[in-house]
Amino acid sequence: MYTIIDGKKVAAEIKLEIASEVTAMKSAGRKIPHLAAILVGNDGSSETYVANKVRDCHEVGFKSTLLRFESGVSESTLLGKIKELNNDSDVDGFIVQLPLPAHISENNVIEAIDPSKDADGFHPVNIGRMVIGLPGFLPATPYGIVELIKRYNIQTKGKKCVVIGRSNIVGRPVSILLSQKGLDATVTVVHSRTINIKEIILEADIIIAAIGSPLFVTAGMVKVGAAVIDVGTTRVPDPNSKSGFKLTGDVDFENVAPKCSFITPVPGGVGPMTRVSLLRNTLLAAGMK
Repeated sequence: MYTIIDGKKVAAEIKLEIASEVTAMKSAGRKIPHLAAILVGNDGSSETYVANKVRDCHEVGFKSTLLRFESGVSESTLLGKIKELNNDSDVDGFIVQLPLPAHISENNVIEAIDPSKDADGFHPVNIGRMVIGLPGFLPATPYGIVELIKRYNIQTKGKKCVVIGRSNIVGRPVSILLSQKGLDATVTVVHSRTINIKEIILEADIIIAAIGSPLFVTAGMVKVGAAVIDVGTTRVPDPNSKSGFKLTGDVDFENVAPKCSFITPVPGGVGPMTRVSLLRNTLLAAGMK
């Protein structure tokens, strides 16, 4: 029988821990943490995600600010706002919600963020510090994945871990974190150009599916007893849903789950952990002042 990895439950536990720290900060007369978010355009997924982040801040006692821009905003205007936030001493951490419109360079935006306020953990400085094991802000989704693995006591030492996907946001950083001392997994990264991808995944003790392809991981790719972390969240049409769509992961949950020791659902698995990781990074940023 498999265990469902409940990201909502773990995120709620971490929120209580953060709220306790914020209460202590208030009692000591210190400034409460402030997380800001920039949202460009009105992408449905981004709207929902940012709204949840604002609610998360309220729940733990953070101050939050949401800055909205139309999808046609110029890159220079956006970079100007980022510079303002960099220089605003009241803002401890901030994020620019991705994806951005095609005319704006995501790399330029990420590099413009002050690394000491980089709540998403995407800045090259923070990625570099992560790679060599120095303290810094970890990318939010990989941070959340590792926390789930730790809190469910999923054994990683010497285990074969296959990461499906090589994005700079999830695949690459989580592969580095899992191979570092302390977790000690033996990590393989597979992607769209990998030969014999099914056979490689089939050897994995731990599978991190972050390829953005609905139901990509089938039961025939998963060995009995594997732990499966599904990072995928793709909107697919669903006429039975009020919204007209449903979120679908990269894993065929219904058929894969019976073979697993542990598995995350979609939604309710990795998503809540990504958001709570932003709070943890912001709390760390506030504590550095």
